Amino acid sequence: MSTKPVRTNDPTSDPSFAAVAMKFEIVVIPVSDVQRAKEFYAKLGWRLDADYDNGKDFRVIQFTPPGSGCSIILGKNVTAAAPGSAQGLYLIVSDIEAARADLLARGVAIGEVFHAGDNVYSGPDEPYLFGRIRVAGPDPEHRSYRSFASFKDPDGNGWIFQEITARVAGRVDPAATTFSSASDLASALRRAEAAHGKHEAKIGQRDANWPDWYARYMAAEQAGTELPT
Repeated sequence: MSTKPVRTNDPTSDPSFAAVAMKFEIVVIPVSDVQRAKEFYAKLGWRLDADYDNGKDFRVIQFTPPGSGCSIILGKNVTAAAPGSAQGLYLIVSDIEAARADLLARGVAIGEVFHAGDNVYSGPDEPYLFGRIRVAGPDPEHRSYRSFASFKDPDGNGWIFQEITARVAGRVDPAATTFSSASDLASALRRAEAAHGKHEAKIGQRDANWPDWYARYMAAEQAGTELPT
């Protein structure tokens, strides 16, 4: 009987297999009026990375949202998709009320904050990740992933803010903590401050090692592991 290892057609069955890095970096947004779309996305405060126009039949514009590793492209003859057909484009924020207030201050129309209606996947509202019934206000328990606000560009392409403060366990390396922007770091510090206040009330005295406690709290929150108490 042969003692040679059995090989399958699935390369992931080999323990030495390593996935090739695939960095998702571009989403193409279909628009009807390129200049109008450019002005809208600039109004959001997104970074303009490129605007190439050959002067005839091709133009490509690239924007990147603050703190994002993924950019958008729009332009002339860059996609065959119908203008306004891009929907369910999620923008992850750590403070949904602050993100919504920022757009309103920029003169951008955005709906009220809402949360899911008991995970009902059929209903009168347009589809989104947790269902089709939108209940006004943030998630009552302020759970991560559960509070939303939506807006559209001039063509009707649909964007959704989703508030995430703590990732599902396993999504983030617990040994590494990073923040993509100063505002994300500030929001994390505020949450740590509020939690630490409860911690000090519990122990009945000032915690001189508060920097260490803050650091443990912020790292655990981001990684989705157990928070310090």
